[in-house]
Amino acid sequence: MTIPFNKPFLTGKETDYIKEAVESGKISGNGLYTKRCQLFFEQHYGFAKCLLATSCTDALEMAALLLDVQNGDEVIMPSYTFVSTANPFILRGAKIIFTDSHLDHPGIDEGRIEELITEKTRIIVVVHYAGVACNMGKIMELARKYNLFIVEDAAQAIDSFYVENDGMKRALGSIGHLAAFSFHETKNIMSGEGGMLVINDLQFAKRAEIIWEKGTNRSAFWRGEVDKYGWVDMGSSFLPSEIVAAFLYAQLENIELIQTKRAKIWNQYWDGLSHLQAKGDVRLPFIPDFATNNAHMFYLVCNTGEDREGLINELKRNGVMAVFHYLSLHGSDFYKNKHDGRVLLRSDEYSDRLVRLPLFFELTFEQVNFVIKLIDNYFTR
Repeated sequence: MTIPFNKPFLTGKETDYIKEAVESGKISGNGLYTKRCQLFFEQHYGFAKCLLATSCTDALEMAALLLDVQNGDEVIMPSYTFVSTANPFILRGAKIIFTDSHLDHPGIDEGRIEELITEKTRIIVVVHYAGVACNMGKIMELARKYNLFIVEDAAQAIDSFYVENDGMKRALGSIGHLAAFSFHETKNIMSGEGGMLVINDLQFAKRAEIIWEKGTNRSAFWRGEVDKYGWVDMGSSFLPSEIVAAFLYAQLENIELIQTKRAKIWNQYWDGLSHLQAKGDVRLPFIPDFATNNAHMFYLVCNTGEDREGLINELKRNGVMAVFHYLSLHGSDFYKNKHDGRVLLRSDEYSDRLVRLPLFFELTFEQVNFVIKLIDNYFTR
């Protein structure tokens, strides 16, 4: 039995919609399917304004431009994340101040943020790791107290929510001033490559469209708001083609089907592996009371790096592809000499010990049981 780490799921409508987009004669972007996707997100999740992008990285680059990041500005973010969280702000000259992770979860430790805020701090970037919410109540309180902007890196967080004290659910990506999503093929909803910028603070809405359209006011021109368009600001080619948007729309139409199946797989892993957590062999994903679970990822945290290496190799010998995840950015070749020297112990522990298990729509009940059995056998030995 061979089980890949990921396998993109096709709903069956992707090529139909791509064909329709091609035959429409408008395939360069910001056409029918782009608008359909953006409207879906705005109506379904309460996002104020959405702009599809070619990647989550590009969406974050748009955020850095919109927030007018300058040389020397300080941006606080977790170290345990992908380089795309940091690069857009580095490109604008920012200094990244890395924070540690929680003891029970790889996400940012909100209790360690305030001590890092200085007069140069302008932005906090939070990462909803594995689609599990950061404590956005605490984060937004810091934003108000220190007049900071909040960017949600919601790359993994489609269809996941933050639960307020009164029980009200707010979609991740709808809370910070700006947010970025990914539709990479490893995500729950995907288009191969792709992303989206969410603008919740509407003071940025008009300029976001300009940056999105290469620094021109072309979107306003097509709406009839100006009689000609030209170069009015900095920008780049951030919007994807209609082919990408058409593919994505087919996925969005099936979001409930996809999410239901992924949740069943996640729960099967949980039920089959919880006894190993009870014995102290591994730690399983932790979902705080203020978060929901979008079943983006199922991971184990081993007790040692040697355990992780041995488990990955054992699974691989039996045809199962499991992978480790991020390497702490503060210790990277690029940034270790720029980091302020603080030890971020938990981030490094997740870098050394976390294992991601296969999780994709077409994974069968029998395949999940096979993976569970291999893991159980490994730790029993």
